[in-house]
Amino acid sequence: MGESVGDFVRRVSHELGRNRSRLLELARAVQERYRYVSPEAMDAMARSMGVPRVEVEGLVSFYAFLSDRPQGRIVIRLSDNVIDEMKGAARVGAAFQEALGIGFGQTTADGLFTLEWTPCIGMSDQAPAALINHVVATQLSSDSARRIVEILRQDGSPEKVVRAFGFGDGNNGHDLVRAMVHNNIRQPGRVIFGHMAPGEALSKALAMSPVEVIRDVKTARLRGRGGAGFPTGMKWDFTRAAEGQRRYVICNADEGEPGTFKDRVILTERPDLMIEGMTIAAYAVGAEMGIIYLRAEYAYLRAFLEHVLEGRRRQGLLGRDIAGKKGFHFDIRIQLGAGAYVCGEETALISSCEGDRGDPKDRPPFPTDKGLLSHPTTVNNVETLCCVARILEHGPGWFSEEGSSQSAGPKLLSISGDCARPGVYEVPFGITLAEVLRLCGAEDAAAVQVGGPSGQMVGREGFGRRICYEDLSTGGAVMVFDGSRDVLWIVNKFLDFFIEESCGYCTPCRVGNVLMRERVQRIRAGRGEPSDLDYLRRLAQTVKTASRCGLGQTSPNPVLTTLDNFRGVYQSRVQQPTDGRRPAFDLEAALVEARAATGARPAVTPG
Repeated sequence: MGESVGDFVRRVSHELGRNRSRLLELARAVQERYRYVSPEAMDAMARSMGVPRVEVEGLVSFYAFLSDRPQGRIVIRLSDNVIDEMKGAARVGAAFQEALGIGFGQTTADGLFTLEWTPCIGMSDQAPAALINHVVATQLSSDSARRIVEILRQDGSPEKVVRAFGFGDGNNGHDLVRAMVHNNIRQPGRVIFGHMAPGEALSKALAMSPVEVIRDVKTARLRGRGGAGFPTGMKWDFTRAAEGQRRYVICNADEGEPGTFKDRVILTERPDLMIEGMTIAAYAVGAEMGIIYLRAEYAYLRAFLEHVLEGRRRQGLLGRDIAGKKGFHFDIRIQLGAGAYVCGEETALISSCEGDRGDPKDRPPFPTDKGLLSHPTTVNNVETLCCVARILEHGPGWFSEEGSSQSAGPKLLSISGDCARPGVYEVPFGITLAEVLRLCGAEDAAAVQVGGPSGQMVGREGFGRRICYEDLSTGGAVMVFDGSRDVLWIVNKFLDFFIEESCGYCTPCRVGNVLMRERVQRIRAGRGEPSDLDYLRRLAQTVKTASRCGLGQTSPNPVLTTLDNFRGVYQSRVQQPTDGRRPAFDLEAALVEARAATGARPAVTPG
């Protein structure tokens, strides 16, 4: 007789030490085994972990990769971000629907397939792309979608799809990866993609005091590569000085900003460099435990990363008395996310690491004072930690030889869209947008989204601007659009994304983004009026200033930056009253807006 749901939950809970903070991992295990988290499983999870059942239910409802309804044995998640749609995701989706005989959000009668749309999966350089369970399928077409379904019906193994279409380059062909993903490293540089000897940077760091290590990072003027640009050395200083007997280092590998994929390449080709940076960070702040928070879409890399970690343990570069340094103990575990963009924000990420919904936390206190499990915690981006290792290996002067006055070193860019050479570019801070477009073969671009949906859309008149913290700041995403693209369609897509990913905690974000999208849609449809432009700006500013976390504070940027840089596009789509009067009041349109804001349903008219 097979293992019951309750027995399975109890066994996995025991393996996790019945640790409340590992609740998300337990939920993922249940989802993986049974294809959904049933009410029975929720009851068992609550009992085993000693938490209220409502917390388990809230957790399952929050993450996109968890479900309280049965899913197919094979879940096909087709990416629907802007770049995927530009490259033909709609045609691919139609082919999947035809081959499977179901629509999106549905499961086949035999329980074999579920078909879903999903936000960006970190493959914009090889779109359209999809996840088949944890297996990535790239550069899809209508024909390849039908072929994939045929293979899956015959064998039922997503891995067979990869063997049919072939492996990508570099470590994508490693026995523990075996992915059809391509790195597309178009311009490697000396810092991230330069030669490294594992352990060399760490040895140099351990020959110094922790205070001296932090001093070198400060001298190099390293700022966080995740987009916010907070000085890394200052963050470490705060963490080291905070009260507490235990400290943590978290690597934020939750690369969820649509159009960003450079961390994926680092995780594939330079994991040793990143882990070395984490270990140096631990020495500097006094941490004994670290977590790599890996986004669910990159689960195909987990076994490979575990292999790299184990190799470093064997080499004495992780564990106890690292590299012969008595008393320096540090180890790392991988925490897999479950599909939530907001977890890229550091307090939401910490909530997720604690086994909770990825709800952002109020600040202060900041994570450097009270982070993971209320202990001082430093959260650093994948690319940032790679830079740390290179700074300690070659010195702060070497690192800051390139860059601008306020942005030292290089920056990795993920470039996609209407360009001849999409991929990853290591460029010096201070490079102009025009030069970036020349590198990727997009000299005829009409618009560029710098920093993903939460960044800025720049028109041709702004192509002389520079990629750096003092001008165009970016976590790495650069989306290129030629003159055939409708700017308002792009804005609408970005707002769709933010509405879907909002945690719903605060009203400005939950309601304001819906109202902005409604007004943009009205203008796109030719039903707008000049006053709508002022309304949009006021509403966007309100959402930006009144929202609780970074998602709501940046979600108005698609509206604000296009109003500034593409105002003519808006003006050309609004109605100009010819008699000096406003158009007649549209009651139904007003009701649609009100219902969207309140979540109310239309009243049923008696008949």
